[in-house]
Amino acid sequence: MTQNQFDKKSEAWSALFSEPMSELVQRYTSSVFFDKRLAQADIEGSLAHAEMLAAQGIIGSQDLADIQRGMAQIRSEIEAGSFEWKLALEDVHLNIEARLTQLVGDAGKRLHTGRSRNDQVATDVRLWLRGEIDLIDGLLTDLQKALVKIAGENVDAILPGFTHLQVAQPVSFGHHMLAYVEMFARDAERLADLRRRVNRLPLGAAALAGTSYPLDRERVARTLGMEGVCQNSLDAVSDRDFAIEFTAFASLAMVHVSRFSEELILWMSQNFGFIQIADRFTTGSSIMPQKKNPDVPELARGKTGRVVGHLMGLITLMKGQPLAYNKDNQEDKEPLFDTVDTLKDTLRIFAEMVGGITVRREAMEAAALRGYATATDLADYLVKKGLPFRDAHETVAHAVKTAIAEGVDLSQLPLATLQQFNPEIGDDVFGVLSLRGSLEARSTLGGTAPVQVTAQIARHRARLGD
Repeated sequence: MTQNQFDKKSEAWSALFSEPMSELVQRYTSSVFFDKRLAQADIEGSLAHAEMLAAQGIIGSQDLADIQRGMAQIRSEIEAGSFEWKLALEDVHLNIEARLTQLVGDAGKRLHTGRSRNDQVATDVRLWLRGEIDLIDGLLTDLQKALVKIAGENVDAILPGFTHLQVAQPVSFGHHMLAYVEMFARDAERLADLRRRVNRLPLGAAALAGTSYPLDRERVARTLGMEGVCQNSLDAVSDRDFAIEFTAFASLAMVHVSRFSEELILWMSQNFGFIQIADRFTTGSSIMPQKKNPDVPELARGKTGRVVGHLMGLITLMKGQPLAYNKDNQEDKEPLFDTVDTLKDTLRIFAEMVGGITVRREAMEAAALRGYATATDLADYLVKKGLPFRDAHETVAHAVKTAIAEGVDLSQLPLATLQQFNPEIGDDVFGVLSLRGSLEARSTLGGTAPVQVTAQIARHRARLGD
């Protein structure tokens, strides 16, 4: 048999058709040059399927041994980069099956007993994604550890907290970093939850209706370390909501990255000057020699739109499909693959970049002083003296107006001036009006007081195993 004849025989539907597929259609419908990344998952799933077929007496022990031997060689060829991927064989599954048959003969042809490419590809994607989820979980942990570390180094660094991008109240820079730790911790929780739904076995659903062979699907699930089997054959082969759910998780994680990126970009600008990002994470200008551009956070902010776009694409892909499998589902892989790659790269580089941030404490504290950040503290002080909060709010507004007119901070107004607004104000007010005093006063659970921030850092370190 010639190689061309072998390739022709490897087309699972070739006997039905009277003419070969056109080269244009081959290129249009082929997925092998992007789904070949599923090769190891395909081999793993096929070996578990073959072992079950032998245990059930559907194939012989020699067939199983031959399949195992052939798959070992194919795995080695793929790892060595010597495996020949063929466009004519359309996808990763047929390429591997054709090579297996070439190596071990009829045993390779028996491997597909009791399964379809429909349940095979669904299994492969789930196996592959499970492995990527585990890698991403580790990267989320690394990023949280980096944020906790910089938080621990800056518990008492005073940052102007903003609402509406206007100076609001002073906060600990460490406290601000821990806000992102909380976000990424929730992302990790979502990831762990969706992993359970990814880690279910479609194999054995066959094309759409199950199979007449006495398969032991639970055995295959146990072999592959899956938590259960998909319970409906139609749903098993046509479901892609696990990919949508992963991409939704990734979109949220990237939105958190994007918000952090926006702050890094602002803080690094000369108008803020709160931080410096290490040179290895920045670029220069081709025309302006003084520039140092925060390209990494800018690009991450842009890549967030890319990931969210993939989510919208996958939702749109699935919204009009009748049961069961449709060729549309071939389009699930590239957006899913790109989402995984983008998120992994982003988390990895951000964990490293956070470790290279230099905090400029003096600039942050000076900015907090410019914004009358302790005005609420003065209102709280008056409330404790017996004034209703709304009246205290109005009183402090007049005090701020006077401070603005005189070009000074509230803490710089003389006591006599402050007492004009309320005679109950005493010398102790200046401790309240200081940035440090404001910070330390907010000691409720989850507050920005250094004692609370330190406690939260300890909690996160214990949680992260740091």
